[in-house]
Amino acid sequence: MKQIYFFISLTFISFLTQAQNKLKANSAYKIVYWRSADGKPVEDRNAAVVIVAEHQNLITSANILDGKTKYPFEQSLVLKPENLLFQIADLNQDYQISTTDSTAISKQIFEFSNETKNILGYTCKKAKTIVNSNTIELWFTTDAGIKAAPTNLGQNLGLVLEQVRNGNSFITATKIEEVKNVKSIDLEKIKSKLTDPLSYKDLLWKSRFTTLNVFNNETINFIDKPQSTDSIFRFAGGTVIARKIKFPKYSTIQNVFVDLKEQSNGDAYDRTGSVFIIPTDKPLSLMDALKNSVKDLPIYDNGNGKQYQGVIATSNYNPVIELMRFFTPFGVGKYNTLKLKDKNWADQVYYRQDISELFPLVNGKEVWVAVFIGNYDKGGHKVSLNITLHNGGKQKAGKEIILPLFNSTNVMEMAGQEYATMFSIDKGLEVSFTLPKDLKGAKLRYITTGHGGWGEGDEFVPKKNTIWLDGKESFAFVPWRQDCGSYRLSNPASGNFETGLSSSDLSRSNWCPGTVTNPNFIELGDLRAGKHTIKVSIPMGKPQGNSSSAWNVSGLLMGIE
Repeated sequence: MKQIYFFISLTFISFLTQAQNKLKANSAYKIVYWRSADGKPVEDRNAAVVIVAEHQNLITSANILDGKTKYPFEQSLVLKPENLLFQIADLNQDYQISTTDSTAISKQIFEFSNETKNILGYTCKKAKTIVNSNTIELWFTTDAGIKAAPTNLGQNLGLVLEQVRNGNSFITATKIEEVKNVKSIDLEKIKSKLTDPLSYKDLLWKSRFTTLNVFNNETINFIDKPQSTDSIFRFAGGTVIARKIKFPKYSTIQNVFVDLKEQSNGDAYDRTGSVFIIPTDKPLSLMDALKNSVKDLPIYDNGNGKQYQGVIATSNYNPVIELMRFFTPFGVGKYNTLKLKDKNWADQVYYRQDISELFPLVNGKEVWVAVFIGNYDKGGHKVSLNITLHNGGKQKAGKEIILPLFNSTNVMEMAGQEYATMFSIDKGLEVSFTLPKDLKGAKLRYITTGHGGWGEGDEFVPKKNTIWLDGKESFAFVPWRQDCGSYRLSNPASGNFETGLSSSDLSRSNWCPGTVTNPNFIELGDLRAGKHTIKVSIPMGKPQGNSSSAWNVSGLLMGIE
């Protein structure tokens, strides 16, 4: 049975048109408040409601009382005269929690003025307070003979008939009705659901979205015989972990976020990392190579003398779909014993990225989600990964098409996959694809990072990336990050130079140790049905001794069919 009906059988017996009359202290009243902002009604039109009884006030809403609200929802209960506040949250039909605060009302401090305003026939005075840098003005009357307010603020002032936030957001009383047959809330039942305030807030917040737990404190390292479990698989010497995840089905667009936590478990260096999906919609997939051999992957040969495995889409293979490119810092967590004055190292790095544009790929599907961190360390790294889905409330605009085209990040590096050096010649990376239907508003989701070559290599030298569509230059830019020094506290093992700089301070080709690399969305216009070709060219630097440059690029074609 639903738990929202704290007050039942509310029989209205009078509408107070002469509100200046004092209300009866031992009677119960329903006070309705409407919200407005900048002079306009708030869109949801869900009135705030306060049920005032002799010994308790319930702060609720019209939709909750009518049984029309969506989970989760929250109500407040004020016990009088103790001024004891209960917060009550229904997370779903069968799960209710509560918490209490004995000082939330008594500790409120107000500044009073001589200004007055007439609301519902009452002469109201103004009280002002500051909450989290917001100026709150309360218009209240002591003539009504009762104490109540539409929020927790001002419950002890008198009857608050209007609350104003920052001068433009209003909660205003529109009517007061006396009610009969009010059933008091069962306090023992509420007390049985008590939790501490911090846990209460956390449970309420997390109930507002869906969390898919993918990995929890899993090791990504390099060992001879990595051990898989029934649900978590380890490949490429343990540097790739994968798990099959079922995504719920939604009819509305969702805001989707990737949350990754990482700390060193022995590796002291900055490493390339990637969170990706392994497509299995064609006869061949990366899963085949992970289970068997990198030789199972189709070869991309651009004529520079090397062969690149699993880089571009073919008729029977799709490259991995990158959700997030990230970079580990220098030894966060494991090497925090390397002390420097005025440096308080982070214990771990938290990466969070919005990937909502990729929601159609996973909506209602079961997919392989994987994490790669390139390293040759026995201890390696520890990672935890969640994917969260938040209701965006918008309907789909049309049939969304997402096609994986290329991904040169060698996620099977430790199993022999070639580094992305195909940009050593002008042809660079080139992929052809066929559209069965016209594609409107086509764009390329493009992630690029340059690596290697020591001080004169492409990792530390700005290089222009050029995107070509059907032989014509479509977009060009220089991917470059100059904010790497902002993340020094995540890099305890970063080398320090005679110049006074640390390695993690240095600007790099679109990545910094301990950060995420954002994708570029390159507008391609409307594409007609038929065959098209996209090429990526980068003037890659030449090898220096035993070090060479490489570029990890990934591309997804997106649009509306």
